[in-house]
Amino acid sequence: MSQKVVVIYSGGMDSFTVLNKALQQGHEVSALSFNYGQRHVKELDVAAKVCAELGVPHKVVDITAINTLLAGSSLTDDIEIPEGHYQEQSMQSTVVPNRNMILLSLAIGYAVSEQASAVYYGAHSGDHAIYPDCRPEFVRQMNVVSQLANYEPVAVVAPYLEDDKNEILADGIRMGLDYEKTWTCYNGRDKACGKCGACIERLEAFAANGLNDPLPYE
Repeated sequence: MSQKVVVIYSGGMDSFTVLNKALQQGHEVSALSFNYGQRHVKELDVAAKVCAELGVPHKVVDITAINTLLAGSSLTDDIEIPEGHYQEQSMQSTVVPNRNMILLSLAIGYAVSEQASAVYYGAHSGDHAIYPDCRPEFVRQMNVVSQLANYEPVAVVAPYLEDDKNEILADGIRMGLDYEKTWTCYNGRDKACGKCGACIERLEAFAANGLNDPLPYE
């Protein structure tokens, strides 16, 4: 059944797949992106281009002021981006304190104002080990709170919550998606580094699906 939904869209491959999945399901989609001071702000330019191509209404909200409160993440502070797989302890430095609760809260408010019935975001099983706000129990409880917080209940939906990056990519390939239109690397340079956790997981997903990643790497 078609619904009006808000998709939190970072410009990365997970949220790109979620955005297109919602569209292919026949939903009326509004995309919402956040500038929270991330090094890889390049992803927002990628998101804007995709939404323009798809004709999807797109808002980019500047919330960089919150970084005066949230310190200690290598994604936003002057801390070197760690190299290696997400399973490694060093990758905990990429956690932005309470990020998804903040972003979901803002997106839920936007959904209420737009009379949308759900907020979609790209949490998946590969994030469970390192990001507490992508775990199933967090999503379930945010869904409960979201439907209590306003007179108009808004569902929190993570379509790939139990799937890994390999499965997300496989679903996107089935949908005919072009992943050259995404940005994943935590270093916001001209080319992807190929060494940070985000790049490694992405490259593993393409390899698992017998494909070459269309993005250029350093």
